Amino acid sequence: MKITIKDETLAGDILDTLELVVSSEILTVKEIIAARVAAEVDAYNKKLPEYFKGLVQPTEAEKTLNGFKLKDKKKTIDVEKQVFVALDAFQKNGYFVLIDNNQAESLQQQVLVRENTSISFIKLTPLVGG
Repeated sequence: MKITIKDETLAGDILDTLELVVSSEILTVKEIIAARVAAEVDAYNKKLPEYFKGLVQPTEAEKTLNGFKLKDKKKTIDVEKQVFVALDAFQKNGYFVLIDNNQAESLQQQVLVRENTSISFIKLTPLVGG
């Protein structure tokens, strides 16, 4: 089954969309996050573009307006590290996951997904100087 994941702002503006193929109708929030991150990293590693546009910043990258730029242009990103960082960021409220407009509360929360299930990631921007 194919599901669509959206990156949104707090105002509801869609920044990006990503389609994922999942093998089960019942997934945990952890599995959804891991599948999303793995798909982003796999796409990056296959092409090695100038910028990585993903949920969380790789450890050896700098944030730019166009995404995250790795210092070594030919280096691939470690999927396991990215998944770990993404799961940690979820637990520290670095972003929210909304499933059919309901906020996911924990990584272990089970979700029944269908093709029309709405899954949105809302990244939080830290305040400067606050």
